[in-house]
Amino acid sequence: MDIATLIGGVAGFALVVGSILISGSLTAFIDVPSILIVFGGTIAAGMMGERIEHIINSIKVALNALFIRSPAVENTIEIIVDLATVVRKEGLLALENRTIDDAFLARGVRFAVDGMPSEEVQAVLRGELASMRQRHKRGQKLFKFLAATAPSMGMIGTLIGLVQMLQTLDDPAKIGPAMAVALLTTFYGAILAFMIFGPLTNKLELRSTEEGTNMEVVITGIESIVRGENARVVQEKLEGFLAPANRSSGES
Repeated sequence: MDIATLIGGVAGFALVVGSILISGSLTAFIDVPSILIVFGGTIAAGMMGERIEHIINSIKVALNALFIRSPAVENTIEIIVDLATVVRKEGLLALENRTIDDAFLARGVRFAVDGMPSEEVQAVLRGELASMRQRHKRGQKLFKFLAATAPSMGMIGTLIGLVQMLQTLDDPAKIGPAMAVALLTTFYGAILAFMIFGPLTNKLELRSTEEGTNMEVVITGIESIVRGENARVVQEKLEGFLAPANRSSGES
């Protein structure tokens, strides 16, 4: 799991709960009608705007983004350079029984070993890259929509609470609960938008960029291996995907 996700999520909710406990009771911030309005309304709106299978897929993609780290590009480059060295010395068939943990890289190597033309290998791998980006883009779109909808549902709850409060102005005992509903719905909407759906969108965008870069490195590396390029040339070519400070030359 990404340590930043764990620390950020735990710290964020701990700070909110801690501040509540310092100044009062946690139960005062639990209101079933408010929960139904905001949580239920946000989910219902999301289901109205997207097909259920895509919602499930988007949740899976988001969970993968949170809990499964993308392969480090530096490690991928190191593996590809090693493969290029083997191919230069022993030929492509030497990679036939090679164990490769990166599934995308392993697939590209298998295509190359099987004798698939370089153009076809490139087409298949780039198709998979495009598919990954499309899945992530759809997930990002869903969570952006939910992040925008949650505060709106909070506002709807606030309006409901204010209407109830105005209807009970002649009974001071009922004004407090009605006002609580009005304020808590806004609170819940902000929590959902800025502590759950917003960060999920940003994390998914980051993971999509990282995974896309890693896949681009693999595609370029496989092409270089098939051509039988020198390992040093392959390394220089692939390190162009890295920030200058992360290259073996130590540029800044």
